[in-house]
Amino acid sequence: MTKRKTEKWFAHGNWWRRLRHNRKYKDVLFRHLFQDKRDLLDLYNALNGSTYQNPEELEVITMEDVIFMKMKNDLSFMIGNTLHLYEHQSTWNSNMPLRGLFYFAQQFEGLLASRSEDIYGTKRVDLPTPVYIVFYNGAGMQTDNLMLYLSDSFSTGRGSGCLECTCEVLNINRGYNQALMEKCRRLWEYSEFSAEIEENIRSGMRREEAVHTAIDTCIDKGILKDILTKQKAEVLHMILTEYDEKKHFRTLFKEGKEEGIKEGMEKGIEKGIEIGLGKGRNEKLREQVQKKRSKGKTILEIAEELEEEVSVIEQIFTDLTV
Repeated sequence: MTKRKTEKWFAHGNWWRRLRHNRKYKDVLFRHLFQDKRDLLDLYNALNGSTYQNPEELEVITMEDVIFMKMKNDLSFMIGNTLHLYEHQSTWNSNMPLRGLFYFAQQFEGLLASRSEDIYGTKRVDLPTPVYIVFYNGAGMQTDNLMLYLSDSFSTGRGSGCLECTCEVLNINRGYNQALMEKCRRLWEYSEFSAEIEENIRSGMRREEAVHTAIDTCIDKGILKDILTKQKAEVLHMILTEYDEKKHFRTLFKEGKEEGIKEGMEKGIEKGIEIGLGKGRNEKLREQVQKKRSKGKTILEIAEELEEEVSVIEQIFTDLTV
């Protein structure tokens, strides 16, 4: 796959920011779609220009939870002499190479233990070649791909030190990586379905309506039709469960069905913000919020840009207007 230059890839304008409700639904849905070995092999072939036909050639080793750092990975598998880690991200994270280093180190340790190999012996141990790819479906990335380097985190900069771990980030938002999308239909379908939901929200629909409408639209267009027809309830659960819980919580809070609970919640939120942010950081955050608020930015936009909970920004907005 042809690599593009990646300078000036990140935009900081007023691009529409995703609602924070259940921001991880995309990650869960991505894993769900590619849990079938046939789809995973199709994705592998599309990325590598290979023509593997037998899904059993993939040895899937995905772990639900890696104990170290409690890091979660999406899809990991062996094929031939390569160890692949495919992750999905819907929010930007500059520490992906570091996460990859932790993950591969643990995988290698487990692999050697299973072979009863001794790293202190004179014989060199054989290791599979690691490959780390992140499929990015969030805001801001304006190129097809981007390479991240662990050494960028070192005080002496890229290429320094004795360790390196690279991570290739592929933009899978609608309109990007067209050649890849044409080779892997399931990836294209995922991208289109996500884009339909976001467009519906931008048009003013509430999330639940936006999701239902996107499902109906995609079924009519033949996008993810096999999944959305047979597993509609499961997909809805993945996307809406956390949102519905928060919506219910806010409704109870607003209506104040029990004044004592309402008071306790208000004090708890206020105390939680003070403890969580710390006095110094709280003042700095207030200044940042005030500055962005003066530019006409919304609570959701500010929360996304500062990577804070919406409830924290809402509380600061309230304090600033008092």
